[in-house]
Amino acid sequence: MGRRKSGRDISGVIVLDKPLELTSNAALQQVRRFFDARKGGHTGALDPLATGVLPLCFGEATKLSHFALEADKTYVVTAKLGQRTSTSDAEGEVVEERPINFTEQQLTAAIAQFTGAQEQSPSMFSALKHEGRPLYYYARQGIDVPRKSRVITIHNISLIELAGDLLTLEVTCSKGTYIRTLVDDMGQYLGCGAHVQALRRTWIEGVEGTMITPEELAARAAQCDPESGDFAALDALLLPCDTVIQQIPEVFIAPNDEPRFTAGNPAQAVNATAQPEDVILRVKTADQHKLLGLGFWRDNKIMPKRVLSIAKI
Repeated sequence: MGRRKSGRDISGVIVLDKPLELTSNAALQQVRRFFDARKGGHTGALDPLATGVLPLCFGEATKLSHFALEADKTYVVTAKLGQRTSTSDAEGEVVEERPINFTEQQLTAAIAQFTGAQEQSPSMFSALKHEGRPLYYYARQGIDVPRKSRVITIHNISLIELAGDLLTLEVTCSKGTYIRTLVDDMGQYLGCGAHVQALRRTWIEGVEGTMITPEELAARAAQCDPESGDFAALDALLLPCDTVIQQIPEVFIAPNDEPRFTAGNPAQAVNATAQPEDVILRVKTADQHKLLGLGFWRDNKIMPKRVLSIAKI
């Protein structure tokens, strides 16, 4: 039997404003130590070069993080034109330089070209796994491995600014989109090459709540007393578990059906309209609006799909 992880059984969400030059896992572990949390996870990695929205889920909230991974996202990216790099971002070596001489009309055409459904091959410097290891593990050793292209959707690309050799865009896209690949492809289309100089994630579908920085968390942690078990200043910042799945519709069940649902049995919905079985629902009690888990309709009942341990919330 493995050793049980130490720490507190807390459940909730912190919407972290991830800083530059910190991996997503390092950010998670730092915040987890602040809270002395037993169990935690993040909802989709950001590169060390990237900043912005990084939801961190603790305890029972980790059961819901998968749905944030599937969500659409918005990024603000600044691309340096005229240079391609080995990693398609500012951390790589410059491998090609070309003059910048595209027109405004050509830029408009490029934006239109890369908007919509399309196939994209992941960068060798992505965290996508191949035989159990991330692609960047092989890339740093100079090993090229086969990569399957995937269908992604760029919902919208908005031009924010073109200033000299810097192009800033806002991109809203589906899961699995690699912004560095998009920038490299657009640079090739424009004939000058490009790489990511700065990247910030500003929105994740279904994630609500004010972002907080590691510095703000550290200041709250300084108000706590771990020796006596006083984490009140930090715990006050924890958001509800369903902070990361606000896009999923709610359904309410009668309070006396709570034990049935949490035991894995169907429950009766209160004042709700039947939905197709493939529609996932946030299941809450009608009186306290307490989140019990996720479910779906079947035979005019709410069937459990993912049940939370209410005692740990």
